[in-house]
Amino acid sequence: MLHFHNPDDTIIALSTPHGSGAIAVIRISGTKTIATANKYFRGTDLITEKGHTIHFGKLIDENNNIIDEVLINLFKSPKSYTGEDLIEISCHGSSYIINEILRLFQRNNIRMAEAGEFTMRAFLNGKMDLSQAEAVADLIASKTKISHDIALKQLKGGFSNEIKILREKLIDFASLIELELDFSEEDVEFADRKKLKGLIDELTDIISGLVESYKYGNVLKKGVHTVIVGRPNAGKSTLLNALLNENRAIVSEIEGTTRDTIEEILNIKGIIFRFIDTAGIREAKDDIESLGIEKTHEKIRQSSLIIYIYDVSKMNMEDVKKDIETIAQNNTPVLVVANKIDIKEANEKIPESHIPVSAKNNKNIEKLKHDIFESIIDNKIDTSSTIVTNERHYNLLLQALNSLQNVKNGLESGISGDLIAMDIRQANIFLGEITGTISTDDLLGNIFGKFCIGK
Repeated sequence: MLHFHNPDDTIIALSTPHGSGAIAVIRISGTKTIATANKYFRGTDLITEKGHTIHFGKLIDENNNIIDEVLINLFKSPKSYTGEDLIEISCHGSSYIINEILRLFQRNNIRMAEAGEFTMRAFLNGKMDLSQAEAVADLIASKTKISHDIALKQLKGGFSNEIKILREKLIDFASLIELELDFSEEDVEFADRKKLKGLIDELTDIISGLVESYKYGNVLKKGVHTVIVGRPNAGKSTLLNALLNENRAIVSEIEGTTRDTIEEILNIKGIIFRFIDTAGIREAKDDIESLGIEKTHEKIRQSSLIIYIYDVSKMNMEDVKKDIETIAQNNTPVLVVANKIDIKEANEKIPESHIPVSAKNNKNIEKLKHDIFESIIDNKIDTSSTIVTNERHYNLLLQALNSLQNVKNGLESGISGDLIAMDIRQANIFLGEITGTISTDDLLGNIFGKFCIGK
């Protein structure tokens, strides 16, 4: 967890990944930044140069030994990422050069930054709110265009603006109710209860929509846990290989070959699916296979999508139905795949809801991928609207929604204004915690401590 050091400290960190490369970038932020860099930079006087400029020169140590030829990006307060004086030194990616530069500045009382400390300073200096700061981490972690677009929109303040509007509307009414309390003896009513009820209904609809979007936002951010299940030799491993278009899983005619789960990632139309190939469902013949089958049931319980595959040349529909009833988990979608249609005609007519494939010959695999995508997304994601992807935001929205329901119940039962005002204030607190308008050191430490060093 991030410790709260003196904000007057000047900090330094490597912002590019560790290891040798063509170029490395070292970031320094704080009041001593420019004066200290100027002391060892031979190229121009950084103190007199304008911000948002780039300068080429040599970086030397205390003994005038050249460390490297570098580029310095110069940013002057308050027009920088952190809101402080900030420079970014682009040097050659040698680990020796990087360490020499870091040690040089550390000898000048500039300390190493902690994880997320640059972004935390940006938040504390008003360069971004808390939800935007969290979007920085999401943007860095994004692996698909959709997750990138959502994080970028949040970074630009789309979600923050929605929360700000919600809070302003609540604050306006709360202030009128608070005013009523000052004139309680005169029985004066400043806040129109009918309008307040309409506002609560409006805000409830908006927040409910944001809460509902998390179901898809969480999928976009973390991926869809998809388990492939079926009886031994149904073709589970062959299907996984066909979906991945590579020989990832061992394929054998011997029953019970897959004794542990195999996990692989596949991007389908911008959504990450985490495929899990499991041991076949049957009575285990030994302890090791038994453990594999138990793990299969555990993965089924944890999954967001179940793909049940059966061999059309051997299975009858009654047994297929029994298997599906065994693996069905609450509302988890189940796709039923009829495999081995290349061998011979099925024993029975394949139901229209089942997806006929030949995993061995890659027949209908693209259709299956389409159905996998549609079973989760079903055209319900609109990246132009706000999508909640952060679990912290989701939980706070739920709590705000509960407080608004308390306000609505209070209005319908005619309770006193002070109790209504209390619930409105509570809803505002939950919304304020999303953007950091209301925050604690523990909260900030928990959030920024998850960032990478140098960000």
